[in-house]
Amino acid sequence: MVINDEFKEALRQILWQFRAPIRYAFAYGSGVFPQTASAPTLSSSKLHPKPSAAISTVQGGQGKMIDFIFGVSYTQHWHSLNLQHHPDHYSAIRYAGSYAVSRIQDNWGAGVFFNPFVTVNGTLIKYGVVNLDTLCRDLSEWDTLYLAGRLQKPVKILRDDARVRLANQVNLLSAVRTALLLLPSTFTEQELYSTIAGISYLGDVRMSFPTENQNKVANIVTNQLANFRRLYAPLIENLPNVSFKDPRMSQPDWIEDTNANTSMAQDMDPVKRGNMVRRLPKAFRGKLYFAYQSKFQIPGLEFNKMLEAANDEDPTRVKRQQGGEFERRVAGDEPESLKKEVRQVIKKTIQWPSASQTFKGIVTGGVVNAWRYVSEKIAKYQEGNKKMRSELRAQEEKGKKAKPNEHVWEVRNAVKKDQ
Repeated sequence: MVINDEFKEALRQILWQFRAPIRYAFAYGSGVFPQTASAPTLSSSKLHPKPSAAISTVQGGQGKMIDFIFGVSYTQHWHSLNLQHHPDHYSAIRYAGSYAVSRIQDNWGAGVFFNPFVTVNGTLIKYGVVNLDTLCRDLSEWDTLYLAGRLQKPVKILRDDARVRLANQVNLLSAVRTALLLLPSTFTEQELYSTIAGISYLGDVRMSFPTENQNKVANIVTNQLANFRRLYAPLIENLPNVSFKDPRMSQPDWIEDTNANTSMAQDMDPVKRGNMVRRLPKAFRGKLYFAYQSKFQIPGLEFNKMLEAANDEDPTRVKRQQGGEFERRVAGDEPESLKKEVRQVIKKTIQWPSASQTFKGIVTGGVVNAWRYVSEKIAKYQEGNKKMRSELRAQEEKGKKAKPNEHVWEVRNAVKKDQ
């Protein structure tokens, strides 16, 4: 689309206003990918002081802040340069200097330093800075799922890096495998994408407070179905244990057909599912293993010997990791029990980095910006609840019985319940 290309160029022009070197960058969130079709309000339409025509067109006049993530090679060097050129982007923390800023970024929370409510090229933005090593580690190992979770959903890549691109392919494959462990033998495409989109919100402390739209996962998937297909359909077609079961996907315009919710099926063979468990990200897999060690009451010495015997991670060669007896036992657990254990591991992975990153935002962004951010989130939460009640009333008035996608509601409720 021409508009899409113009929008992408407008976002890239924002990057060029930063003299500090940005190796990798993407834009994400509702300011880039609309999550609702809500009408603009007077206050929101004035959010950007002087946006480009492309940004105004894509946002439909709603004026939402645009979120960026910048991947950099040397954290302190980057902040040193950025503090010289854009000191107004920082809160009072800037007076502590680039060393303090870089230490706060790298050693606290998920390794991201956010500067919110910054105007660049007439557009209000929030940008987070992360070291490339931190980013790649989270993508490949899921040690916090903070950035990996964001990249499991559609984003607009503005500046690419080969190492990050490769790590994110691992991340996307891991998201599919984790979702398959949470799904039955047959399911729909929307159920798969809703499960994937919901991963990063399990354990997110923000979902515990009235600051996030509780329909967020459903809104993301419903409004970005075509983009989810672009991300995951090529990967799914190359996986041996999951497939599309709908002839419509062979049609050339299938990706853009948002009315199609194709059926899917996965092979529940314990060997294949055991291999899937073995190929989960390293840090995440380790937490799942320890959860099942406790559940299966395996003695520590025996468990360690079993892990050593199954250790086939050789950095000098490429080898497909194969699940052993333990992995097959995990994969063969009762479905509801497996689902519970996997969700608990996701929650444990996300909860502390999310909480500490949220608290860090108050320090790095300043109290005023933090309050402004929370106030806007509360408004979104109230808008989402109001819209949901309005839709239910409309269905009742028409005398129609609501028939929501049961799995999408299950994901939504699990996000709320697991907080």
